[in-house]
Amino acid sequence: MPFKILKSTQRMIYFCAGWGFLILAVIGIFLPLLPTTPFLLLTAYFFARSSQRWHNWLLQQPHLGPVILDWQRHGVIRLRVKVLATALMVPLVTLSLLKETIPLYARILAGLVCLGVLIFIWSRPQVRK
Repeated sequence: MPFKILKSTQRMIYFCAGWGFLILAVIGIFLPLLPTTPFLLLTAYFFARSSQRWHNWLLQQPHLGPVILDWQRHGVIRLRVKVLATALMVPLVTLSLLKETIPLYARILAGLVCLGVLIFIWSRPQVRK
């Protein structure tokens, strides 16, 4: 009996975490320093362990599902996704780097985070083996 309660509590925590990461992923679409893809992958991870229904829903989304499946099955980030991520991140981060009202340490941190994300994205394969 205690194991069953523990298991259902864990599933509820995973389900809530999945929704939390999905919300962060959606916010990340509009904020340049909040990466969308890692949050989507975490959403898929937590939904897969808490609700097969919501995991299937996520994978069936026309813009999100193929990206998640490519990553889960092949470790691939498609060229179109890389270009889109770069095209959104670079101009938005550059704007924040040029604002003199933002403290220097914050601009340096923003530039380093952007550079790190771009290095990660572009170092992943873009075609299935």
